[in-house]
Amino acid sequence: MASRRRMLLKVIILGDSGVGKTSLMNQFVNHKFSNQYKATIGADFLTKEVQIDDRLFTLQIWDTAGQERFQSLGVAFYRGADCCVLVYDVNVTKSFDDLNRWREDFLLQASPHDPDNFPFVVLGNKIDVDGGNSRVVSSKKAKAWCASKGNIPYFETSAKDGTNVEAAFQCIAKNAIKNEPEEDTYLPDTIDMSGGQQQRSSGCDC
Repeated sequence: MASRRRMLLKVIILGDSGVGKTSLMNQFVNHKFSNQYKATIGADFLTKEVQIDDRLFTLQIWDTAGQERFQSLGVAFYRGADCCVLVYDVNVTKSFDDLNRWREDFLLQASPHDPDNFPFVVLGNKIDVDGGNSRVVSSKKAKAWCASKGNIPYFETSAKDGTNVEAAFQCIAKNAIKNEPEEDTYLPDTIDMSGGQQQRSSGCDC
C-alpha cells in the first residue's frame, strides 16, 4: 500500500554554536545525551522514521555547524529543505538575538519557492540548566518574536532530560509534510549512515 511507503523529509537545524543542536538531534533519534561538547564540523545528519496519520515518513535531520567559518557551506545543505528548526539557548541572550540572522540567511541561501510561508519551528533549549535560575530569555519574549514572524511554532526543550523533544519533532515533521509538493518522492529504504537500526516513534496524538 502506498500509505505504508516511506517518504523523505529534509529538516535543517540552525543556531549558534553550543546551543544544543547536536544534542537535540541525538536525544530525538537515539534517546541519548552526552555532557561532552564537540563542535560539529560542516554538517552531519541522522535519520528517523516517524508515523503521522498512518503514514510513514523518514526524517533526514541535518545538524549544521554554528561557527562562522562554516557559513559558506550553508547553500549546499539548505537546498531542498522541507522545514528549518531555529535553536537558541534560553540562558544566552545572544543566541536568541541571532535567530533573525539565521532565519534570513536560510531564506537567502535555500531560496524556497514561497519564502513567506516556509515552515520554521523555534526551540528554546537548555531549560534544565541551574533549575531554570540561569534563564535570561523569557517565554513571553520568544513567543512574541515567533508571532512577529508569522506565528512560528515554539517549544521549550531540554536535550539533556528530553523535555518536549518528541513533541517538538512531531510538530517539525507535520510542518515539513505541509511543505511537500504534490508529487511525493518515496524512498525504497531508509538512509542510515551509521549502519544502525532505525527507531520508530509512536506517532503524534496531538
